[in-house]
Amino acid sequence: MTVQSEYQLENELITQLQGLGYSLVTIKDESQLLSNLKTQIERANGLAPLSETEWKQVISFLNTGTVFERAKNLRDQFPVKFDDGSSKHIFFLSDDPSKNLYQVTNQITVDHRDHNGRTSRFDVTLLVNGLPLVQIELKKRGMEIAEAFNQTQRYTREAYWAGQGLFGFIQLFIISNGANTRYYSNGTTGIEFAFPWADVSNKHINEIVDFADAFLNHTHLTQMLTQYMVMLETSKSLMVLRPYQIYAVQKIIAHVQNSQQNGYIWHTTGSGKTLTSFKASQLIMKMPDVEKVLFVVDRNDLDTQTSREFNAFKAESVDSTDSTHTLVKQLDQRHDKLIVTTIQKLNRAISNDRYQEYINYLKDKKVVFIFDECHRSQFGDTHQNIKKFFSNAQMFGFTGTPIFEENSQSKAGLKLTTDYLFNQCLHQYVIVDAIRDRNVLQFQIDYRGKFTAKGMQNNLDYDDDVEGIDTQELYDNPQRLEMIARYIVDTHDTKTKNREFTAMFCVNSVDTLTQYYDLFEQVQAEKQQQDEAQGRLFKPLTIATIFSYGANEAVDTVDQNGLIQEESTDTPTQINPSSRDKLDRYIANYNAQFGTNYNSGDGFYAYYRDIADRVKKKQIDILLVVNMFLTGFDSKPLNTLYVDKNLKYHGLIQAFSRTNRVYNDKKPFGNIISFRNLKRATDEALALFSNKEARKTVLVPSFEEIQQDYADAVEKLLNITPDYQAVDDLLTEDQQLEFIKAFREVMRYNAQLQTFVEYDQDQTVLDKQHFANFASKYADLCRATRKATKKEKVSVLDDVDFQLDLLHSDRINVGYILTLLQMAVNAETDEQRKKYEAQVHDLIGGDVSLHDKQDLIQKFIEENMPKMINGQSVQTAFAKFWDVEKEQAYQHFCEQENLKPEVLKQVLDNYEFNQRLPRKEEMKELPNFKVKLFERDNVLTNLMVKTRQLIEKFYVGL
Repeated sequence: MTVQSEYQLENELITQLQGLGYSLVTIKDESQLLSNLKTQIERANGLAPLSETEWKQVISFLNTGTVFERAKNLRDQFPVKFDDGSSKHIFFLSDDPSKNLYQVTNQITVDHRDHNGRTSRFDVTLLVNGLPLVQIELKKRGMEIAEAFNQTQRYTREAYWAGQGLFGFIQLFIISNGANTRYYSNGTTGIEFAFPWADVSNKHINEIVDFADAFLNHTHLTQMLTQYMVMLETSKSLMVLRPYQIYAVQKIIAHVQNSQQNGYIWHTTGSGKTLTSFKASQLIMKMPDVEKVLFVVDRNDLDTQTSREFNAFKAESVDSTDSTHTLVKQLDQRHDKLIVTTIQKLNRAISNDRYQEYINYLKDKKVVFIFDECHRSQFGDTHQNIKKFFSNAQMFGFTGTPIFEENSQSKAGLKLTTDYLFNQCLHQYVIVDAIRDRNVLQFQIDYRGKFTAKGMQNNLDYDDDVEGIDTQELYDNPQRLEMIARYIVDTHDTKTKNREFTAMFCVNSVDTLTQYYDLFEQVQAEKQQQDEAQGRLFKPLTIATIFSYGANEAVDTVDQNGLIQEESTDTPTQINPSSRDKLDRYIANYNAQFGTNYNSGDGFYAYYRDIADRVKKKQIDILLVVNMFLTGFDSKPLNTLYVDKNLKYHGLIQAFSRTNRVYNDKKPFGNIISFRNLKRATDEALALFSNKEARKTVLVPSFEEIQQDYADAVEKLLNITPDYQAVDDLLTEDQQLEFIKAFREVMRYNAQLQTFVEYDQDQTVLDKQHFANFASKYADLCRATRKATKKEKVSVLDDVDFQLDLLHSDRINVGYILTLLQMAVNAETDEQRKKYEAQVHDLIGGDVSLHDKQDLIQKFIEENMPKMINGQSVQTAFAKFWDVEKEQAYQHFCEQENLKPEVLKQVLDNYEFNQRLPRKEEMKELPNFKVKLFERDNVLTNLMVKTRQLIEKFYVGL
């Protein structure tokens, strides 16, 4: 049986689309596309043929702006002034499918002479009212779907903006090799954000035939385009919802329309509940019988994450202040239909008599509440207070870990379950679904720490068959705590890929936390001294901590449902003086490290926010906590959780889930290093919140299993190229592609093995030297492919995903350089000082990742090092120097290019928040001058390149 070709796949899809009601139209170039567009807009709007003058108005409106602006224009109406003096508003996309005209065409050819004389032909294009809104790129069965994705990325750079740029109206891309199909929004830069479609029970619909039936019928496609896309105001980009988010929104909407009962959405932690809740809120706002929609979050979540995300969806939609008066004012204003607030402010507003006159009118109105976490402050009085005040309230909650009868507590004979609070579950998307979809990562759990009858062992190996003795006396043993601290210091770089990632360490009490903090100081000082004596370099880990210091401090109490006890960031009325004194010392250390001025009093909440920000920026290696940050905190670069506390059910999954956000290819899973025997608790939690077989999906295979996979991958590689020199003998592109895929698999397994302490690559078939030799050949092929853009023939390697993250190493970064300079400052002899400075010169001259910073580091050395004396902090001096240089570069860039400083600052802030380099569309507001239409593309591209260079120089690798 022959394999279906791309040509056959394309023709069969077009035939199917005709059966779904699409009209087949032949369009071979831009002139035919424009002619068809004019006809379709006239037909959809019931217009007589437009004159040249009238049509020019329309095309001038359409042919302006970035992808983001065109997306807004698409959903807007335009007033056409007719030659007879009359006018009419016309639409380009209606949310009523019966008012749109749907066409399919294929092989449109675009000439883009600005890119080396190439032309591009696009596979299948779906036109709605004549505009190309959906682009489908196909590959023959058996080919990697990533190649289709990379092809659309290349077209975005080279082809879609040619001529009138009508392909800038593409809203959705669909890629398929027949057996696997994905969709994503225009502007998506990584294939991890290309989603499979699924049915309401989360079963994937992969075959292109089934996908077309479910996704491309007129009704569903129109809903996707008009209801389930989001315009991100801050980044000026588009997002599209995933299937489970859409089903959740639909269920909530239907519930508001057809029921008075409450409901909840069970979507696993990390699945994007903020976007889901925002879209639901946005659609509910449009219902005439709904007076207000309140999205309610916990105070600690609002400032650190949710407000920025909501403001990204809708600019200035969140008031981040702690003012109840502001909330009452919003409730009193009839036009403010969507309000984002905290549960604390809401409770104060409805409980305080002085606010009643302003909000009493809402008592009997239909008010919809959406809680970002079902259980945050819900089992107390607040939930009942809301129900009492708002007699016609309807409440919806989100949770990744529902409370069932098995893990519930009782109150007055009632089981306090999620169903009790919110009536019924409207949609489920559990952790096994999210891992299968690569929306979150698996966990690799390493159990360390076993007690024996005689006391402590000499190692931290965990015997899976023996339960640890669960007595507090043994857990608090100082020898045990010191062994754990030494183990973490010794192995942290392995777990975090040489500190490319960050970690949290959760412990059972404030007292234990303070012991660990002091032990880390002691152990690291000893290790630094020992390594320096032996001529090795050890850079101490940056450790920060935060905890509450009330008289009733958080301790390791695990209730029936496993909920983690919350720690308040407010100043307690009764305090523990000892704990506060220690916290003051730790905050003083933090202030000295980062040049800040926080305290444990009024500045404590600001300290909390600053820690959250620095963890996300990878400026803190280990965050030491009792309960804070274990729920609701997202940081993609965080990959490791050390655990020395009892966890179960809700709290266990929440805490573990801090580590499993998708980041890049070098983060294959979340690391859990448990110094307590949590194996049974883990199995029970996974079974409760997914199913009994979840362990196989959620947990990473053992070290031995991955090691065997690595050996098999190496064997396959060596069958293709027995040694690295043989790569040069691969003459055809098909042979080179076979090598690329084989070595890419070797790299992938190697990246997984590198986080295991017991892994020694030199003991494998492909030791470090041989691996590096193959890696250099692999990189050569990548560079050759990237440079070969002038050839007429498109290479089969053009769109291969090389996954270069797996080759990149961040061992030598600015932090490493500063450590060497600190050793030079503290050196006892000139000879030692010169030795360390010589190392620095060698490193900054030879490491590619430091080339863009080389001149500044050299300047710092020449201007500052001669003045520094033993004991002075190089890091503090460098931070001040860097801030000055960064500000000067920022000002110079604005002056040189005539830019708006406040807009550039927002672009840079966006990068710091989401670690994503800015797109060309985000450059549009930067110029402080009017950009000529024919120069727009070149000007925006130039600004994007220079802005990225500024970011690479001052923000990356620090």
